[in-house]
Amino acid sequence: MASKRYALPDRKRCVSCGACAGECPRNALSIWRGCYAVVDKTACVGCGICQRTCPANCIVLIPREDPQ
Repeated sequence: MASKRYALPDRKRCVSCGACAGECPRNALSIWRGCYAVVDKTACVGCGICQRTCPANCIVLIPREDPQ
């Protein structure tokens, strides 16, 4: 069964510290060119570890759209 949500970092608030990427058990997050966090939606399972780890509090978990 696919995850019902995924992480979405706010690029403007991200401080590019890499804490989220370092804690993600699926390696779904990375820091793009040293600027901000990006998520691989196909790898993200929406566990929320990145959200709890982020010192900038810039990651939200959002629902996936149901494919129809």
